[in-house]
Amino acid sequence: MSDRPVDVRIKDFREVDCGLSSAEAVAEAERCLQCKKPLCVTGCPVCIDIPAFIREIAESNFSAAARALKEQNMLPAICGRVCPQETQCEGVCILGNKETPIRIGALERFVADWGRENDPSLPETAKPTGKRVAVVGSGPAGLTAAAELARAGHAVTIFESLHEAGGVLTYGIPAFRLPKDVVKAEVEQVLALGARLKKNHLVGRSVGVDELLGYDAVFLATGAGLPAFMGIPGENKNGVYSANEFLTRVNLMHAEAFPEFDTPVLHGARVAVIGGGNVAMDSARVARRLGAKVSLIYRRGEEEMPARKAEVLHAKEEGIEFFTCTNPTQILGEQCVTGIECVKMSLCGLDASGRPSPEPIEGSEFTLDVDMAIQAIGTSPNPLLVSLIPGLERGWKGNVVVDENGRTSIPHVYAGGDIATGAATVIEAMGSAKRAAAAIDAMLKGE
Repeated sequence: MSDRPVDVRIKDFREVDCGLSSAEAVAEAERCLQCKKPLCVTGCPVCIDIPAFIREIAESNFSAAARALKEQNMLPAICGRVCPQETQCEGVCILGNKETPIRIGALERFVADWGRENDPSLPETAKPTGKRVAVVGSGPAGLTAAAELARAGHAVTIFESLHEAGGVLTYGIPAFRLPKDVVKAEVEQVLALGARLKKNHLVGRSVGVDELLGYDAVFLATGAGLPAFMGIPGENKNGVYSANEFLTRVNLMHAEAFPEFDTPVLHGARVAVIGGGNVAMDSARVARRLGAKVSLIYRRGEEEMPARKAEVLHAKEEGIEFFTCTNPTQILGEQCVTGIECVKMSLCGLDASGRPSPEPIEGSEFTLDVDMAIQAIGTSPNPLLVSLIPGLERGWKGNVVVDENGRTSIPHVYAGGDIATGAATVIEAMGSAKRAAAAIDAMLKGE
């Protein structure tokens, strides 16, 4: 896919990737070998019949392709943009052994966008069962579970604490990667299946726990909204943000347009972003669009960065300066940030995650002059709701303990996505939600 020119795109929040044309999509689909044992399907956490929708594209049957996609995934335009296909379906494509794998993500995005404009038809739903299901959270896991359960004929109510649906899709991922009209359209498709959405409903406060547990089944999908901090001196200074707060202020609350919207955010001239994942890249690229000179600090090498390669490339194109094998030790300043002290790192043996373990190099300390610092080093499950539910077993990281089907220690309560697994990808959250929804459906039908 072609990208918008760098000098243009860093001045706005419009989508960077331009997508495929119809002719490009057909030509790409024609490359598919239509394997008898398609590994791409097993590589997809939501088990999309990838050869089927690609075959329809190759024959220019775009409506049929869109219907094939929605049979297994009601959020295809989202997945086509943010899923790490290079390590999942595309990563096991047979063509990848000799040439470029089929660009499955680009084709999924093309079909979903075409369907949104030309054929918004929905999969069939079963007759009403009379069973009521509460879904807490409208992020990727909550929306997926709601769609699956609504299609099965259950009466689904989604409770969302914020004023907009979408969870991390809305407040976390910037519009230049995932346009908000795309998220809204796919939320509307889920609601069109029969699910009800109640925004500004904080379960445990505006909705009581007893009321929640009165549903025939409950699916918890409150995500991982608790940011992690490094614990270094100076983190309490003005100008230090967690990535969660910074991205939420801009993506959800439009702080970039202050005072048109009354949510302020600091517009630093020199910004340091700490981390090497997709959230760090998002934070750095948002700060760049707010006019800052941005430095990204990561304690390992570029090869070890968990961010998608495309996001790293886009960040570099947009002028983000990378300081790899570097670790912050102190944030400087009196009340406000004036700099960040760092030390260079060497990569030694492997740690528990299988990645090289960074160790500080003595005497390699240096200081970066910055007036704002954003920490993007991870998140953990949101503890607000789960701590209120009596008898709900939690792990040492705060996650809800579930079995392979998403069932918690309370028989009719299930959980999926980041609240159960810890911070992971959008598609992994959706995969866990589909498994839990199937188990909930079986339980409600007495199977």
